[in-house]
Amino acid sequence: MQDYELGVVQTRFAELVWKNAPIASGDLVKLCERELQWKKSTTYTVLRKLCEKGLFVNENGTVSVLIERDAFYAAKSAQIVNAEFGGSLPAFIAAFTSGKPLLDSEVAQIQSMIDAYRKEKTP
Repeated sequence: MQDYELGVVQTRFAELVWKNAPIASGDLVKLCERELQWKKSTTYTVLRKLCEKGLFVNENGTVSVLIERDAFYAAKSAQIVNAEFGGSLPAFIAAFTSGKPLLDSEVAQIQSMIDAYRKEKTP
């Protein structure tokens, strides 16, 4: 199974890459220096780790995205639901909403998503 766990530092870096890719690795170093106050070595170390995780690729001095941001977070969410809630989305939602009531607007958005899903599944 793909490792979708990122620490805070890796997440901040990944967000920069997703926002700016494709980006020359030298420009990424400058961006990280400006935005994160990182040295060149830190940028390349974190980039290497995220390339090993399969999120990005650094080829010929250009950093590109292998897994888009939305796809990454969708997979990460599915990983959490599978690992922590036995694959049960209702159990996840019950746990999520037990600590904080949903706003009426949030309920309407979720209902709209469910209705759209049902519509797609109906022949």
